[in-house]
Amino acid sequence: MIAIVGGGIAGLAAARRLQGHGHDVRVFEASEQVGGLAATTETAGDPIETFYHHLSASEETIVELLDELGLGDDLQWPIGKNAYYVDGTVHPMDKPWEILAFPHWSLYDKFRLGMLTLDVDVRGGVPSFDTYDDLEDFEDVPVKEFCIEHTTRNVYETFFEPLLEAKFGERMEDVSAAWLLGRIKFRGERDLLRGEPLGYLDGGFGRLNDALVEDVGRENIDTNARVTNVGTADGELQTVTVEHAPDEDGFTNVETVEADAVVVAAMPNVLEELTGYECEITFQGTVCSIISMDRSLTDTYWLNIADDAPFGALIEHTNFVPPERYGGEHLLYVPKYIQSPEDPVWQMSDEEVAQHWLDGIEDLFPEFDRSHVNWVSTARNPRTAPVYERGYLDMVIPYHLDGEVADGVYYAGMASRAQYPERSLNGGIVAGYECADRIAGEK
Repeated sequence: MIAIVGGGIAGLAAARRLQGHGHDVRVFEASEQVGGLAATTETAGDPIETFYHHLSASEETIVELLDELGLGDDLQWPIGKNAYYVDGTVHPMDKPWEILAFPHWSLYDKFRLGMLTLDVDVRGGVPSFDTYDDLEDFEDVPVKEFCIEHTTRNVYETFFEPLLEAKFGERMEDVSAAWLLGRIKFRGERDLLRGEPLGYLDGGFGRLNDALVEDVGRENIDTNARVTNVGTADGELQTVTVEHAPDEDGFTNVETVEADAVVVAAMPNVLEELTGYECEITFQGTVCSIISMDRSLTDTYWLNIADDAPFGALIEHTNFVPPERYGGEHLLYVPKYIQSPEDPVWQMSDEEVAQHWLDGIEDLFPEFDRSHVNWVSTARNPRTAPVYERGYLDMVIPYHLDGEVADGVYYAGMASRAQYPERSLNGGIVAGYECADRIAGEK
């Protein structure tokens, strides 16, 4: 039997893949529901992800999985309109003529940024088409230095710097240029006349979680089941100890099961608690609210904010997926990345967070009326994304920890190689597959 710690997308994908290789599996999820960061919140219509999700065209593995699960025809690719809020004005930033009209850049600024997004290096006046092929070449290059050298200082100060600050806060100076390049490649598919198509599953990605549960078998998945120990002897995995939630009589059931292998599909702090393996990667948290309104705030899906605001972006989901899917509710994500539990927003109550966001929206959009707000739902997670600092690849956790912990111990969490240079649902599935294939002896 193969034990899997964590019922998120990586754990469920690993379980399904292992079953395909002929292995018995048991998935142990500490919380009440599977899904991890892709868990959902109820609305007046379809459920919606607690933390925003969409797919980019480069995410092929998850598309293949959806096909295998019979959900491929329900994967839609609407246009996710992007814009940039600067000096009180929303500037659309999708089509070439919209970018050319952006008043804060010179024609040369736009040319340099455009060439970078097209993977063309024009430094020295001679175009090079392979400079950006290997992201590892830029792993130790500071992102600020890269942006100024490969675009212009003005592009960095008016565009990249506000985005980096919103994403990484005080850690922005530590970020690697490889992350930025990877993100450009990750989000690089555009229709020149319409904008960027992004993938969304009709009915939400909770349907993927449900389909995986059904495919793996509910009888093979334990929720409210926390793995508390990984037992090894003579350099090999022997057992996994699981603490189940108290029964109706208040008795806690502790179970020790023999396992041929264990896949830790969770954050690296869980791996450290179970095995002692220390990961040096720093993670940031997120406070993310969904604001339900009776009308739209803007006509944009993803609005990056350059002005002083308590959030770096506003993501209006129902400008991407029609509000009719949510009983007519207009749904707006308001996220903030948190670098420390001492962050004032992290310390706020849900009610204080809601007021903080609404104050910020009013500052940006004076015509905004709070009476149009139906409800605000706030979620928090202390580890939602790595800080992709220089030297990140040296800190990635191997899939098979036979040399570091014991033979039979595998890792498929967010600190795995599949989640570089950007985390994604697709990366979670790839990580789960990588571990499963190694257990099956195919890698």
